Amino acid sequence: MTAQPFPISEIVATRRPTRKDAARNYDALLAAAREAFAEHGSEASLEDIARRAGVGIGTLYRNFPTRRHLFETVYADEVNTLVRVAEEVADREPWDALTAWLDRFADYMVTKRAVREALNDETEIFAACRESMYGAGTPLLERAQRAGEARTDMDFTDLLRMVAGITATAFDDDTQRRRVMSIALDGVRTKV
Repeated sequence: MTAQPFPISEIVATRRPTRKDAARNYDALLAAAREAFAEHGSEASLEDIARRAGVGIGTLYRNFPTRRHLFETVYADEVNTLVRVAEEVADREPWDALTAWLDRFADYMVTKRAVREALNDETEIFAACRESMYGAGTPLLERAQRAGEARTDMDFTDLLRMVAGITATAFDDDTQRRRVMSIALDGVRTKV
């Protein structure tokens, strides 16, 4: 019998404290960790993360008892954001919805690289995150394909690998990254 994937939508929610001040600290730690991972990868200092969040190291450990716990929670939070973005853009025109989601996906890739360095990407949490991400993004591509706005000779995996490849490249700034992404997406789009 195969185990059911871990429900990632519950990871952050169940770990987030209910008291307002504690929840604020928790959210600040997630934001600081995301920022530190983007800058320093998996080697980001926990002390630096606590400092960025404006809390003591004890508060960090109270919320995230292990480094792995912090990585998993940040990663799940990023995937939850991708799912939310897919819901938020679903009413837009098909191409606009897809590209808005892909823009957020490109930002997510920075965090994913740091987390992948620290965790085995074949864990239960990675499988659940992958399933949630595909469940959110695949309908956006398929809708753009049905509308005749995206190539039909590709699938969602092809699209994600293209964007992941672009985001793995070093750019001078975000403007250059967005320009290169736009050029690549011109190859996906059937209508101009």
